[in-house]
Amino acid sequence: MQPSDALLTRPGLSPERTGGSILLVACGALAREILELIRLNQWTHMDLQCLPAILHNLPDKITPAVRDIVIAKRAHYDTVFVVYADCGTGGLLQAACDELGVEMIVGPHCYSFFEGAEAFAEHDEATAFYLTDFLARQFDAFVWKPLGLDRHPELRGMYFGNYEKLVYQAQTDDPELTATARACAQRLGLSFERRFTGYGGLETSLKAQA
Repeated sequence: MQPSDALLTRPGLSPERTGGSILLVACGALAREILELIRLNQWTHMDLQCLPAILHNLPDKITPAVRDIVIAKRAHYDTVFVVYADCGTGGLLQAACDELGVEMIVGPHCYSFFEGAEAFAEHDEATAFYLTDFLARQFDAFVWKPLGLDRHPELRGMYFGNYEKLVYQAQTDDPELTATARACAQRLGLSFERRFTGYGGLETSLKAQA
């Protein structure tokens, strides 16, 4: 089941008034990691509202979707924090957050969260294609099939001909998931690099809100 725009809260709490003082409005691709961070750090004052992860393929829909949630939910919380980077919105998401008076994570896209925006920028990897734990698990659903490569694998060169390597940013030490990510690189005809990032800058950003 894919993450949706459902409110992911602690058991037994009302969806209208959860008791959390902070609402995290996030990309569904980060749901598993954020929920784990909430659990590990016992951030009982945080609730999570996820938008569908597939919006990364439809970036023009991200800003209005985030805006709608913030407007609908902000009265129930002391703080709303947007766990998105620019993610292809061309600055529109940042402008909307500024207008609404809510913070968001600075960065080009969600993959930069894990290494941290500064460390990510230092790599200067225009020819790298990135996977996270989520995208390694959901490679077919979010990469292979949406690009039509399941039907027309000959298009691989058109989409990925300018890439040189696949960088797997690993949030967990999972040999099976690493093998899956390596297989994705082979399918794309790219060299493979694994970087263990843990929760990295995502955890740092959420701790700053805590």
